[in-house]
Amino acid sequence: MYSSSNLLGTSLTQNSLRSITPRRLFPLGGEQNNHLHTTMDVAIIGGGAAGFFMAVNLKLMAPHCRITVFEKHNRVLAKVAVSGGGRCNLTNSFAEVKDLKNVYPRGSRLLHRLFRTFGPREAFRWFEDHGVELVTQDDQCVFPQSQDAQTVISCFLRLARELGIEVRTSHAVCALEPLTGNNGRRRWQLSFASESIRPRTFDRVAVTTGGSPRAEGLRYLAELGHEVVSPVPSLFTFNVPDPAFRHLMGTVVEPVIASIPGTKFRETGPLLVTHWGASGPAILKLSSQAARHIHEREYRFPLLVNWVNTPDTETVAEKLSRTAAAHPQRQLSGVRPYGLPSRLWIYLTEKVGLAGERKWGELGRRNLNRLANVLCNDPYEVDGKGAFREEFVTCGGISLESVDSRTMESKVCPGLYFAGEVLDIDGVTGGFNFQAAWTTAWTAAQAIARTTEETQA
Repeated sequence: MYSSSNLLGTSLTQNSLRSITPRRLFPLGGEQNNHLHTTMDVAIIGGGAAGFFMAVNLKLMAPHCRITVFEKHNRVLAKVAVSGGGRCNLTNSFAEVKDLKNVYPRGSRLLHRLFRTFGPREAFRWFEDHGVELVTQDDQCVFPQSQDAQTVISCFLRLARELGIEVRTSHAVCALEPLTGNNGRRRWQLSFASESIRPRTFDRVAVTTGGSPRAEGLRYLAELGHEVVSPVPSLFTFNVPDPAFRHLMGTVVEPVIASIPGTKFRETGPLLVTHWGASGPAILKLSSQAARHIHEREYRFPLLVNWVNTPDTETVAEKLSRTAAAHPQRQLSGVRPYGLPSRLWIYLTEKVGLAGERKWGELGRRNLNRLANVLCNDPYEVDGKGAFREEFVTCGGISLESVDSRTMESKVCPGLYFAGEVLDIDGVTGGFNFQAAWTTAWTAAQAIARTTEETQA
């Protein structure tokens, strides 16, 4: 099993985390750097989770940096506010993760390395050290104890205010231009979409703009020489245009196996039937793992649902046979195997042509096999996806080949850094995307802080 114990010495469980003696997680920060006096101007483009986490930690690591966060919208941390249904799933315990590839379809190798320095255990401690009490649920998702995303937002805003970090909203950056002065010092000029905002110049720049639904949003970075992996949606729901299926709206089955026939893509977890089709963790995880495959098929593809989380059809048929033997005079509608919801069970029996009034003892081997097959291999045609929403993510972005994996610094533009979903890193639902944001932002902040030290040497 993959857990923090593989990398960090102890697993990330509620009890082990509570027992950790609090300490500041700033190896380059505070009093250690009070001897630095030359100011370094740092711009962070993007006022989301990664941007604020980087800004706060960089200021703590290198207090003499002058940091400005630019956000194109009129409010910051909007995605934090809506994540986890407004509760903000900050990270995951990783206790049930056997392989990072299972939760990070893209970026797992990089994160495996970076977690050794700043992983889920460190993120948990960081938030608790800064006043956000956390709780780990049975599903290993980590939330604020308040169950309110505003607790996290307030923490970031308070720290930014106390540390003197400048935050500029409604500042959409449209261009980055490297400048080299007569002294050979390289700086960056930021230009803004609004003509009323004058360009500004900085020593270091970090891009934390999050996922871009369209490649055009990353054009200014591609023009600087970065390889951009075409972004496509991830973590979305499936439109299933079957009226009978949609009639089951509100039905939840846990767990199911959702898969795309003819491929290796399959995921296990709860499935929710909605008025437009299928949702729930099993579907969201499947959409993440198969994001590019589904995009290439223009969101029209077959879906198989195993309603009983048992891949072996013969095993299911045997269970149904034992049920029939135990209840020969009971109607199909009155005995539901595997504890399936009543509406779903009736829907499935009618789907294979068996009326609910039929008695179990009258089914025979052929009908039992038909029931077993629909329970294990129930086919649907997906035609489209749910609308892109702020809480969902994209796969694609700045290729990891364009970034130094040790520092998050651009390989082609020294002094330019990346963190968060703007990179070609994305995870499944469950707090994994925020953890990637914390880890990459921490790494970039530490790297910039070190360049500050080198500048003073």
